[in-house]
Amino acid sequence: MPLQPVNRRSVPDEVFDQVLAEVVDGEIGAGEPLPSERRLAEVLGVSRPAVREALQRMTQSRLVEVRHGGATTVRDFKRSAGLDLLPQLLVRRGQLDATVARSVLEARLAIGPAVAALAAERGGPALAAVLTDTVDALAATDDDIERQLHALTFWDLVVDAADSLVFRLMFNSMRAAYEPALEALAPAMSEEVGQSESYRLLTAAIAAGDPDTARAAAERVLRPATESLIAALAALADPKEEQ
Repeated sequence: MPLQPVNRRSVPDEVFDQVLAEVVDGEIGAGEPLPSERRLAEVLGVSRPAVREALQRMTQSRLVEVRHGGATTVRDFKRSAGLDLLPQLLVRRGQLDATVARSVLEARLAIGPAVAALAAERGGPALAAVLTDTVDALAATDDDIERQLHALTFWDLVVDAADSLVFRLMFNSMRAAYEPALEALAPAMSEEVGQSESYRLLTAAIAAGDPDTARAAAERVLRPATESLIAALAALADPKEEQ
């Protein structure tokens, strides 16, 4: 997709998004140089400082590197970028990337039970009251968006109790990618966030300090909606599967 003149709201952000899309889609391959600041500014119809700010963000995200002599070269983002890039990869050019979304769901299902087990081991009884309050709030509403927010609060507390910096940073990145899609995901997530009793079983296992039961209970909470969403994404990627 050719670069397009930029709408002047959040100009560096839009420059970043357009160049990112070119890199992720392979229009500019790993090892290839980016066009010069001047050329990008001309094509996009923006100022060079706006382009410079966007390229600085790309350097910080390890998408490009500045080589000796000043050339800005594209890196292999799959080998160099971090989870901070996830929100930008999930929705590009206004469209959900089904492959990235599937990856987020798979990671969530793999990580959630492990985090719950650690929370049971390291938090235990101290979590009982606050998790119970959160599940009570989830059960008290019929609004699926509110339920999702309560579920996010629940998992935020569980991640804190797991006391793992890596899991915390992973959760932050996945939450940043997920939150903008709360409304769109509400129908699909209703199956998960509506099962307050499953959350109560998970709460009881964590509060009892039982890692094995907490792991199994977390999978029971997460798996049904995860499998449904992955199936829906597969159908979206291949419309023939719906026929």
